[in-house]
Amino acid sequence: MAERDIAGRDEYLRRMSPVELQALIELVVVPESWMFRDAQAFVAATDFLRARLAARPARTLRVLSLPCAGGEEPYSLAMALADAGVAPGACRIDAVDLSKVALARARDGLYTRNAFRGDDLAFRERHFVAEGADYRIDAALRARINFAEGNLLTIDSVANARCYDVIFCRNLLIYFDEATVAAAIAKLGALLADDGLLFAGYAEVPAFCRHGFEALRQPGAFALHKLGVDGPAPARAQPPRKARPVRPPAARPAPLAPPLAPPAAAPRPDLRPPASPAAPAPQDVRAMLADARTQADQGAFAAAAATCQAVLAGAPDTAEAYFILALVSEFTHDQAAAEGHLRRCVYLQPDHYDALCHLSLRVAQDGNPDEAATLRQRAARVYERRHAGRGVGA
Repeated sequence: MAERDIAGRDEYLRRMSPVELQALIELVVVPESWMFRDAQAFVAATDFLRARLAARPARTLRVLSLPCAGGEEPYSLAMALADAGVAPGACRIDAVDLSKVALARARDGLYTRNAFRGDDLAFRERHFVAEGADYRIDAALRARINFAEGNLLTIDSVANARCYDVIFCRNLLIYFDEATVAAAIAKLGALLADDGLLFAGYAEVPAFCRHGFEALRQPGAFALHKLGVDGPAPARAQPPRKARPVRPPAARPAPLAPPLAPPAAAPRPDLRPPASPAAPAPQDVRAMLADARTQADQGAFAAAAATCQAVLAGAPDTAEAYFILALVSEFTHDQAAAEGHLRRCVYLQPDHYDALCHLSLRVAQDGNPDEAATLRQRAARVYERRHAGRGVGA
């Protein structure tokens, strides 16, 4: 608006042109990604796709990566499939994004060191060629992917109904208001095969579970399937003898996988922190929180809640314990308690990004769009501060 000498948003929208809209898109999109981000998602997707190929070897599988940013996500899946011995023609990967700049970088396939994180970068030696300080991906892998410009909300879900076996849609919904979240999930549900898998960002899993999806017990993968559909679980296929097994990099410890919803009749755990005087040592707190995450990942909600209560009994200012309790509350359908725990978490740790994202979705659903927008802005500022100086080469 400043560059166009326009004072108000209404006037800006009236004068919006395709060229201006594209310039705005390039300004506001978040291009941050890297190879094998949340590595377990690629392991789970590869196992699922190989199992489908084993059951129906003549069929060409289809995968959608949206938004695909600079291509890091679809290329990671292409590398995982290649390492697992999946033939190039057996799986078609469609990669879609709004950003022309990101798509140009994806098609070029040239990446800075920022795209490679973690301790195990053996995949870079197998699939990339060094060009100065950068790395270009193998042309054969680029040929596996169809990059296209597109908007999830305008994709023809009738012509493409239930055509995708796997959809990656990660870290997109966190930028939407509740109405757009519902519309986006409806569109994704229409595109996904009834027995297919969808991979989300872990802060988005609760939103999918509110709109017709159910989380799977695969810690670190954040995989979901359509609720009420008798589709096959992602079985682990055995690798063929001569195929190299999938070896995603040993990424940093995966964030907490939101726990799964228990049966409707499951008892609701008591999530109130008990009063207890003994304060655990910091290393004990870290170990107890790790235990709580594992228990939550495995669906042991009462145990996870009890572990968090034990932490809070001696260390009542532990924000992460309140965050885990909030996730447990969400998936035991106690939304009021979830909101209370999230508010306590962000009070104790104002820059807790994931709690801010969850709370923004919670208050938006409660009909407080202004507060939700404020929380999203806070989360965006936290994100920007954490990634300042890393560059956008990822």
